[in-house]
Amino acid sequence: MSCFPTVEKLRKLNARYHAFNEIAQSFPDLNEYPPRFHFSAKENLCAKGFQATAGSRILEGYRPPFDATSVSRMRAAGGVLLGKTNMDEFGFGTFSTNSGFETPRNPFDERRACGGSSGGAAAATSLLDKHIALGVSTGGSISCPASFCGVLGLTPTYGRVSRYGLIDYGNSLDKIGLLARSAADLKQYLPIISGADPKDPTSCVQPPLRIEGAKVSRIAIPEEALQNLSPVVKEGFEGALDSLRSKLDIEVIDTHMPSLKYALSAYYVLATSEASTNLARYCGMRFGAKGGSISQHFNDFFTEVRSAKFGREAKRRILLGTYARMVGFRDRYYMKALSVRQLVISEYQKAFAEADLVLTPTMPFIAPTFEEIGRMRPLEAYQADFLTIPPNLAGMPHLSLPCSYSDGMPIGMQAVAPHWEEGRLIELAEKWTGVFHLRFPEGCA
Repeated sequence: MSCFPTVEKLRKLNARYHAFNEIAQSFPDLNEYPPRFHFSAKENLCAKGFQATAGSRILEGYRPPFDATSVSRMRAAGGVLLGKTNMDEFGFGTFSTNSGFETPRNPFDERRACGGSSGGAAAATSLLDKHIALGVSTGGSISCPASFCGVLGLTPTYGRVSRYGLIDYGNSLDKIGLLARSAADLKQYLPIISGADPKDPTSCVQPPLRIEGAKVSRIAIPEEALQNLSPVVKEGFEGALDSLRSKLDIEVIDTHMPSLKYALSAYYVLATSEASTNLARYCGMRFGAKGGSISQHFNDFFTEVRSAKFGREAKRRILLGTYARMVGFRDRYYMKALSVRQLVISEYQKAFAEADLVLTPTMPFIAPTFEEIGRMRPLEAYQADFLTIPPNLAGMPHLSLPCSYSDGMPIGMQAVAPHWEEGRLIELAEKWTGVFHLRFPEGCA
C-alpha cells in the first residue's frame, strides 16, 4: 500500500507509537509532487526549523540555525523532512527506553521495544510506506532497531557520510546511515548523503562510492557469533543460510574470529571515554537548559543543571568514561581498547580474504517487551549488542536485513563488508529481498 502521510495522519500515528519527537507544522501533499519524497532525521541531527535535543532534556529548546550535511543533501534532492525521530539520550541505549521524552513502541507489537538508539527512525520506516529515515550508529544503533522493526538498516563505512551537524556520542565511532523498506531505496539515497564535505575532514579521504558491479558469491559465518542466541533467532538464521545456498547459490563457509569476544569491552571503554568528553560542553550556559544564578561557583552552577537534566544512563556513561581517562588508567584501559580495535579489524580483513561478506544474526533475541527490559541489569543490556558492536568498532559498512519471523516478530541478519564496499551490501540486499517476502504492519490505515 502506498502511503503519503498528512500532518493529521502522522500525528495520529505518533500518538500511538511515539516514533517522532517533533513533527513539522505542515508539509505539502506529496501526491501532487511525484519527484518529491519524505524522510525523517534522528533527533541528534541538526535541521533548521526543528529542535535538536539528542533525546536529552539538557538540550530541550535548542533549535540550530543550520542543517546537518546529510539533511541538507536530502532536502536538495527533493526530500520533505517530516520530523525528528525519537532516540535514546545521546544514543546511550539498546532499546530507546533511555529517551528523555517518549519511548517509541514497536509497530509489530506495542508491548515491545523498537531497539536503539535509532528506535524512532526504525518505527517510522516500518509504519510509513516509501519513507527514508536518517539514522546514526555508534555501536549498532541502526542495525538493532532495523532488526527489531523488520526494516533494512544500512550503516556506511566510517567517513563515507559527513558528520557535520551531528551531535556527537563518540567521534571515532559515529556514522550516519539509512533505514528503508527496500534495497532500491538504499541504492537510490545512499549516493545522495555520501561524499566529501569540507566541513568534516574525516569525509574527505573516501574513495568513490561504487554500487554497480559488486558481486557476492561467498559469505563467511564466524563460529563465535553463533553463541548465546535465543532458539528462535538461531532457527531463523539457519533457515536464512539454507535459502542463501539454495535460492541464491551463495556459498556459505565457516570462519573463526576469536577477537569478537573482546570487542564489547573495548567499545564501551572507547565510546564512554569519548562521550564523557563530548558531554562536558552541556553545562547550562550555551545550549538548551539554562543553569541557575551566575553568581554561583562554577562547580555548583554546572552541577545543578547536569544533575537535573542528564538521565541515569548518561550519568553512568560520563562516570565510566571519565574513570577510563584518569591518570593511571589511560594505558590500562583506553590504550588497550585501541589495540583490541586493531585486532578486530585484522580479523575481519582475514575473513574477507576468503569471502565477500561476513554474516551473523543482528541481535541475539527478538524485540523484548518493556517488562523484560525492566528486569535487565545495565550489563545485560550492554551485552545484547555483542553482534552489532564489532563492525562499528572497526568502522566497516554493515547492513541488517529481515531474514525470518517468529510469532509475527521480525528477526534480522547482519552482513559486514570491507571498508568502502557498500556496493556488496546493496547487492546482497537486492538478491535477498527478491526471494524473501518482507512484512510490514498496517501503519497507514
